[in-house]
Amino acid sequence: MAEGDNKSMNLMAQETAQLEEQLQCWREVILAGDQVLRWEKPWFPGALMGATTVLFLLIYYLDPSVLTGLSCTVMLLCLADYLVPTLAPRVFGSNKWTTEQQQRFHEICGNLVKTQRRIVGWWKRLCTLKEEKPKMYFASVISSLLAVAWIGQQVHNLFLTYLIVSFLLLLPGLNQHGIITKYAGMAKREINKLMKQKEKKNE
Repeated sequence: MAEGDNKSMNLMAQETAQLEEQLQCWREVILAGDQVLRWEKPWFPGALMGATTVLFLLIYYLDPSVLTGLSCTVMLLCLADYLVPTLAPRVFGSNKWTTEQQQRFHEICGNLVKTQRRIVGWWKRLCTLKEEKPKMYFASVISSLLAVAWIGQQVHNLFLTYLIVSFLLLLPGLNQHGIITKYAGMAKREINKLMKQKEKKNE
């Protein structure tokens, strides 16, 4: 068991090192984005939501077709891939890179590798469920897709996308400041109270 854990940790360390190497040109930008997403300054959440709102209002106003939106998105990604490695060292100053920044960059890459492994693990479990319990797999997938389709029918596509993107952007900050843990604990306590009250009524 210990040997398997060591092998998994070594493999994860190798994947983290490879990712660090691949993202080396983006390290300053990644650290700046990490500071914003973790709300290191009080005004970061407002700026984040303001920028997201302006972007979606612009999309709503222009109302581009799917093909136009996809083309513009890919074009912006290509421009970023070309310009960021060139401009980032000049803007942030590559000679100012410190040990603390390198440690944080290593942690970010490690978290990205862990997230990738979780997604792969969920996919493998889904495939296992399909093979071992096909009826449960079919019922779960169909019911989930029906629920998503119903939500998509009730809520405007762009607004629904805006809510999802906003939640994902705010999630690291909510987690960093313990807000999710706080309200999850409150919800758990309320549920426990309701369960106890129900048990007393049944007695």
